[in-house]
Amino acid sequence: MNKASKAFTAMAGAVSTWTGRPSAFLLCCTIVLVWAATGPVFHYSDTWQLIINTGTTIVTFLMVFLIQNTQNRDNAAIQAKLDALILSSKAKNDFIGIEHLTDKEISEMLEYCEKHRPDAIERAKEETKANIKRQVRSAEANALRSSAKRRTASRKAPLRKSA
Repeated sequence: MNKASKAFTAMAGAVSTWTGRPSAFLLCCTIVLVWAATGPVFHYSDTWQLIINTGTTIVTFLMVFLIQNTQNRDNAAIQAKLDALILSSKAKNDFIGIEHLTDKEISEMLEYCEKHRPDAIERAKEETKANIKRQVRSAEANALRSSAKRRTASRKAPLRKSA
């Protein structure tokens, strides 16, 4: 990544972080209120209206590009994380990089997944049932061990003499 690209990325990230804060919203509201309050001073002239129109147009124009840049980076980061999860799992590696396919190819992949959806749901239900059975058996075994320990401890405890 060259210096200009790094600088833009840093600036875009900083601006998008700052503009998403409540203080930025309050600043914008304050500017609009000050502008509205000065209306009578300038007799609501065309120049007075042009100032807010030009300012808001420029800010909107620039923010579109900053927001798009931030969205692109976020989407790329999420995609990289999903690809890493696919690589580290038993999932089909065919899904890595599908964001680069055409709309038609993505639709075909979606249809493939939808065809296997009932099978996947059934497998998930079976796995859930098996997990619940394992957890119940484990809890029962723990309860038996705890009960046995308490019985053993109570047998070894010395008898108290009553007064």
